[in-house]
Amino acid sequence: VSRAESSLSRTVFGRRFQNPVLLAAGTAGFGRELDGVMDLDRLGGLVTKAVSREPRTGNRPPRVAEFRGGMLNSVGLANPGLAAVRADSLPWLASRLRRAQVLVNVVGFTVEEYADVVSGLDGGPGIAGFELNLSCPNTSAGGIEFGASPDCVERIVSLCRTRTALPLVAKLSPVLPDIAGMALVARDAGADGISVVNTFPGLLHSETGAERLGNGNGGVSGPGLLAIGVLAVARVV
Repeated sequence: VSRAESSLSRTVFGRRFQNPVLLAAGTAGFGRELDGVMDLDRLGGLVTKAVSREPRTGNRPPRVAEFRGGMLNSVGLANPGLAAVRADSLPWLASRLRRAQVLVNVVGFTVEEYADVVSGLDGGPGIAGFELNLSCPNTSAGGIEFGASPDCVERIVSLCRTRTALPLVAKLSPVLPDIAGMALVARDAGADGISVVNTFPGLLHSETGAERLGNGNGGVSGPGLLAIGVLAVARVV
């Protein structure tokens, strides 16, 4: 570890991060996508692609559309599912990382699904903690985001807290009217940290008027999201 890297190291919820650079969930899959492109162990950490209880094929293509200032994506939380991630993806990461921390992003479509994924992966190799993606649609409540309801946030975090002693990070949406208040709900329910923000809802059309994503709307990311994220951080802090 270089002297510069050592000076940037921080201990967060009992885990030492050698620097503040972490790859956000979905940007690098489970690490294999960047194998041979960069040294993942130089990172502070990596947040894995979302993991659901069952495998998901995701949304129909096209799933990504670029525009001036950013991009729109609607991957649909495609992933191989809990069993495959535990048996293959996490052991692969653990065999290659010695210093970079690994947080597993968890998704669910009912409250119980979040807890099932956490308990199913708890004790898996190399996991430093879990990031709970609270921007998922609650299928039991007509599709409203879990993170939009204080009761849902409290139930998910508290139930997951009973399934693991590892750190829990609640990932909140930028569209919440009171993101600071929701962060307090997550903290009081047992979250060790807050992650802000997820992508911002958006829609793009082609010159012919057709929707550019197969699923219609998607999530906006890129430089244009920076100011939104900074404001969310300021409000939560």
